[in-house]
Amino acid sequence: MNSRSHIRSNQALAAIFGFTIILTAITDITATATTTTTGSGQSISNDDIPYGFDCSFAIMSTDLSNCPRDLGDKGAFYKDYMDGCRAKFGENCDVNEEDRIAKNIRQPASLKNFTDTGFMKIRAPDNVVELIKNFWEKNKDHRSEEEWLPGNIHTNHWAMPTDFVSVEDEELEGGGWDLSSAIADAAKATIEEWTGMKQRMSSVYGVRVYNEGAVLSPHCDRMPLISSAIVNVAQDVDEDWPIEVYGHDGIAVNVTMKPGDMVLYESGTIIHGRPFPLKGRYYANVFIHFEPTGFMDGSPFLNIQDPDLPPYIQAGSAEADYQHEEYLDWRQKHECAHGGAHEAVCEGDIDTLREYVEEDANHLHVLDADGWAPIHEAARVGDIEIMKLLVEHGGQVNSQNDFGRGLSPLSLAIKHNGPDHELVKYLYEIKAEAHTWEPNNEFYEEDEYGEEEEDEDDEEDEGEDEEDEDDDDEEEEEDDENSHEEL
Repeated sequence: MNSRSHIRSNQALAAIFGFTIILTAITDITATATTTTTGSGQSISNDDIPYGFDCSFAIMSTDLSNCPRDLGDKGAFYKDYMDGCRAKFGENCDVNEEDRIAKNIRQPASLKNFTDTGFMKIRAPDNVVELIKNFWEKNKDHRSEEEWLPGNIHTNHWAMPTDFVSVEDEELEGGGWDLSSAIADAAKATIEEWTGMKQRMSSVYGVRVYNEGAVLSPHCDRMPLISSAIVNVAQDVDEDWPIEVYGHDGIAVNVTMKPGDMVLYESGTIIHGRPFPLKGRYYANVFIHFEPTGFMDGSPFLNIQDPDLPPYIQAGSAEADYQHEEYLDWRQKHECAHGGAHEAVCEGDIDTLREYVEEDANHLHVLDADGWAPIHEAARVGDIEIMKLLVEHGGQVNSQNDFGRGLSPLSLAIKHNGPDHELVKYLYEIKAEAHTWEPNNEFYEEDEYGEEEEDEDDEEDEGEDEEDEDDDDEEEEEDDENSHEEL
């Protein structure tokens, strides 16, 4: 369901931007072409039979025996996949696999949807293509092997390692945080128009280079990777390597991509993967992720029913229960600190706070043992005059308690005082935001990207140069069965 009636359809987006929209039908990816006869006597090719979960790969369960379409012996394929991981990493593989499947079950049913289908394929905006292409052309020969946490099962990296050329690596020509931010800024308008929501950058990851035989197991992205885009940068393949997405209707659609194509997808709810091995030399992608923060008309996007959670998680859902049990309920236990500005705020002693201002305003922003600043205490107790004083003297209105991993003043004010409180209205007026979602538990630290986001640059520091690609002139006219393409 859409979160707002004004959220535009895919067709309207095409009219606005002039995009070519391609919702690719299920691609012919099997060697078998059987037929089925319906009750009316009509014959249906095996390739036309739609399929859902637990056919191409384990998604909601490990039982792949009830697929209506013949995709080959995917049960045996899945067993070999997991056995390969266990041979390298042992029981870590099973623990991580249980987590992947549990998230596939929990997240799509718990997070809000912002589009009708959950995904769409377009040509990437020119400015996005230019930024990525320039970086790739300068650095494509400086790949290093991508690092994965032991037992991570999102790719078969134990057998078919992936390579990496980080757009955030300052040691690469043109790389660094400025490039990462520029790519996100260039893609932001497209994501906002598609979802009907204002967005903030969560992550730009890539360029990841999948090599021959690679498999990406179907999964939902961790939070706060909610509204996302995949850009195909380059490929050298013998046949298309589609991304298999499960729309909001639960039906699998295999979407093929060429360099410069962009697949928009609601990555927190849309299960996506590449469960058929790559046939070719390589396939390179960049992943651009955002988190919705508000409606396009400027009205706030908040979780009034459960302010502990970001607004895209439905209160009372399985994901809400999970986050409270595993993280929120114990991380947000707190008592006001004794002494100093914290105690003054909790007791409503604005005169003492003014004395701190005269002495040294920095006293107003010290964190206590739980990672709370006085501004968080003011939001909790609902004191608007103290909040104004703290903001006037440098209080960070969008800072988060729990050392930056918890709730913002706006979220705290709603949680402890209700959405109609005068402090909440004041925080709206000064453009305060709900907190950014940064869950701090083991489940979310280990995701399809192998490492936590802040560790990305470290992954590239000691990579060895790969063998140069074969770019001889005669390959410029390769036939369709051996397609080498770049942006």
